[in-house]
Amino acid sequence: MWHLLIDILRNSILITGLVVVMMMMIESLNIESKGLFFKGLRKTRIGQVVIGALLGSVPGCMGGFATVSLYTHRMFSFGALVAMMIASSGDEAFIMLAMIPDQALILFAVLFVIAVVVGIIVDRFAKSPAPECEEGYKVHEGHEESDTHEHKSRHFGWKRISMFVALAVFIAALASGQLGHDHGSHEAGAHSHEHHSGHVHHDCDCEHHHEAEGKTFHINLLSEDWMNVLFAGLSIIVLIVLIFASDHFVEEHLWNHIVRKHLPVIFAWTFGVLLVLGIGLQYIDIDRWISDNTVLMILLATAIGIIPESGPHMIFVTLFAAGVVPFPVLLASSISQDGHASIPLLAEDKKGFLWAKLINCAVALAAGFGAMLIM
Repeated sequence: MWHLLIDILRNSILITGLVVVMMMMIESLNIESKGLFFKGLRKTRIGQVVIGALLGSVPGCMGGFATVSLYTHRMFSFGALVAMMIASSGDEAFIMLAMIPDQALILFAVLFVIAVVVGIIVDRFAKSPAPECEEGYKVHEGHEESDTHEHKSRHFGWKRISMFVALAVFIAALASGQLGHDHGSHEAGAHSHEHHSGHVHHDCDCEHHHEAEGKTFHINLLSEDWMNVLFAGLSIIVLIVLIFASDHFVEEHLWNHIVRKHLPVIFAWTFGVLLVLGIGLQYIDIDRWISDNTVLMILLATAIGIIPESGPHMIFVTLFAAGVVPFPVLLASSISQDGHASIPLLAEDKKGFLWAKLINCAVALAAGFGAMLIM
């Protein structure tokens, strides 16, 4: 139980940190461009859907976190959110790239097309359920555009220093792998995947090989470790913003809006959801649910996809790689689930979470059974 709590706390810090950093980056881009960066994006729903699908196609949960941040602040449409959730395979994308790289690329392309089509349809007929964020990504009139000393002044008060230190520690932990995702604690019988303390390591056909002096060096640019290092590098931008930004931006936009309003809610819901799932799944033997019945497996994969967690879904990846279940089951599972990406959405917009999951499940069933009939 102690190790479980430590893993849940570590993953909660990781998810919350990634979401908060993403929010800060988006806030900075919006303010520095005086709102022009996202102005054009608001005018094109199709563009939002395509970008949402592209972000969802990024392995892991980072693209999902960015999309949720944009959606909850009315930068992305509901269709763009749905597109991201359909295109996203969460951490399972890393496993698929390692175990079934050729099929994985085909699956990602299929998911992207379905995501864009469904996202456009949703925006055509559905109204976004997202609540208006009262202090969302907006430029306060007379503030950022003002040349007065009041809004251009920069003092290193306790708020700025606290955020700087916390972000620096987070970046160091992220880059060193101390906050690596725990991809679950479930095995699929003889077809189980290998777990380590927080990471799943695989050799992938996507690796770049470089030979020199008789030695072979392997660099997997699609591994989660490299993604974390990349994200840590991007987070340094926020660190620089904290040094040079005005007092008004730091206190009103970063501290009062993001840190005080969003961070506690996101962390509380993330920790709570992971705690319930972590304890509950200790007493559920998913292996006993496995069957050779394709129809039942599609229904099961879609139902398990509702769980906002990486781990339970990996069983379908390993079963497909072993030839136990057909492609329609993997397709339904990939559409229905989106890893940890939807946990911040659950914290920020419960109604949007329920509607998006309902649409995803319907699309997963339609695609799964449709593929079964075709194949």
